[in-house]
Amino acid sequence: MRILNICAYTWAIGGPARIIYDHTTEVLKYGHQVDILSPMTPGEKSYPVPEGARLIECKRTPFLSKVYREFSLELYAYLKKNIHLYDVIQIHGIWHFGSLAPFLIDNHVPKVITIHGLLDRWAIRHSQWKKQLVTLLYQKNLLGKADLIQINNTDEEEDVIQYLGYRPRNMVIVPNGMKMADYTNLPPKGTFRSQFKVPADKKLLLFMGRLNIKKGLDLLLPAFAEYNRQHPDTILILAGPDDGYQDKTEAFIRENGMESYIRMVGMLTDKVKKAALADADLFALPSYSEGFSIAVLEAMTAGVPTLVSDRIGFGDYLRQYDSACITPLTVEGVTQGLQKTLQNSSYRAEIAEKAFNMVKENFDIQVVAKRLLDEYVKISKAK
Repeated sequence: MRILNICAYTWAIGGPARIIYDHTTEVLKYGHQVDILSPMTPGEKSYPVPEGARLIECKRTPFLSKVYREFSLELYAYLKKNIHLYDVIQIHGIWHFGSLAPFLIDNHVPKVITIHGLLDRWAIRHSQWKKQLVTLLYQKNLLGKADLIQINNTDEEEDVIQYLGYRPRNMVIVPNGMKMADYTNLPPKGTFRSQFKVPADKKLLLFMGRLNIKKGLDLLLPAFAEYNRQHPDTILILAGPDDGYQDKTEAFIRENGMESYIRMVGMLTDKVKKAALADADLFALPSYSEGFSIAVLEAMTAGVPTLVSDRIGFGDYLRQYDSACITPLTVEGVTQGLQKTLQNSSYRAEIAEKAFNMVKENFDIQVVAKRLLDEYVKISKAK
């Protein structure tokens, strides 16, 4: 089987690129071929490509790609010439040109759309007028035409039904997976602290993700400042690229005199990211909206206790396993969560152990990848 993934395959895009990487490493073991078609802006850093897979980079079309997300004439030209070579096309996300392009070309290749949480109520409200226009023009129609809609959980199932007004027959729940072996041998403790000069006598609170308001930074920053007034024994590390909220973050740090307690270290990759997880006392993501947070799964797989909202994509599992400190989406709630976790090492150890077991039993990439491959086979036979 020859599979084509369509996604902006960059470090900056975060979770979807990691999902494709992990899934591809498993799919290749079954003897399938995998290509990744990625619209790129000059200077963007592509995500690593599994050995045996192929990355096809297409330049985004200047100006038009700012109006219509990820618009690329090169991407369209590639599909027009080569789409017939593939057995399955998996489209990651909606609202962007790559999700439309395969449907503009006359072909019978089965198409899978992975929603990645982009029909969540918070996500719908962001750039609302553009999404209303896209909905009116084609988006609902494309979801109806897709051979398979992959969703991660029951929350996302409700979002799709609410958006379409009905439950599509072609929808299936297959969660994202985690390559657990990547997190069993982390760098030695103290590596990250030494590199970024975090004192050994300070707790390390880690936020890892794009600096975007949807990640709950407007809650985490004031909550941490309030916590810090009573417990100045913790340093908050903000690890991630700017996505619209860096200026406000810097202003908050400056205006509240938090320069000694909040560090912005940019996007972390590979060994440095794992070193940060090895040294973290707590991982925090009070997000308003996530399709299925790979960053949280990475933390849990690395044995780091987490403080999260229930909007990270698998809140039902968190409640079932009691595997995280779940915070309401308020400053007061996050402050109380920081107090509960950072002041209780036994509680942190307890939720970390439960979280690791949750990931192992439900999100091991070997199991998840096989489930999605089985779905590929079903829709291929139905064509």
